[in-house]
Amino acid sequence: MRSTSSRPVFRRAACALAVGLTLATTSGCGASIDGVTGISVTADGRLLGVIMVCGHDIVGAGLYEEGDGRQEDTKIGEWTPVRPLEAGLTTWPLDSPTPGWTATRSPGPLADATVYSLAGRTGDSSWSARSIDFTTADRDRLRPGRVLYEDYSKDGEEVLRLVPLPEFEATACDPHTSTLR
Repeated sequence: MRSTSSRPVFRRAACALAVGLTLATTSGCGASIDGVTGISVTADGRLLGVIMVCGHDIVGAGLYEEGDGRQEDTKIGEWTPVRPLEAGLTTWPLDSPTPGWTATRSPGPLADATVYSLAGRTGDSSWSARSIDFTTADRDRLRPGRVLYEDYSKDGEEVLRLVPLPEFEATACDPHTSTLR
């Protein structure tokens, strides 16, 4: 006697497995984005980290030196605020300790022709603030009160934006002017 009920069950299971594998291989891995990280400078030219938190609390930030393709990125700076950063704008100097922050690792001088990445993160790394990749040439074109950050154009291309701090604060979390991805 031949069973006919196992074929539909087997087909459904095989189909579900195929859909699951397709989703797993086509979806991106990593933390969801719920904030935007940028850089600015003080009046005396010191580099500032800038984070616009859109929702989930950010509990720290890291500065990474980009690897050469054979090596992974290297963390060269790490900062933790005394209290988690809630929705809103925060800035802090990257070169020295500042009230309200502890520096676990200080980056020291940045090298020319090296790509750096600064990003904020949550405690369980399930959320993050979109990172900013930059070089010393990018830093050198900054002026106080202006923020350099990465955004997306309407066609989905990554673009660097250099805007006044109030504009960054007003638009970084707005899904109509900035695409959080």
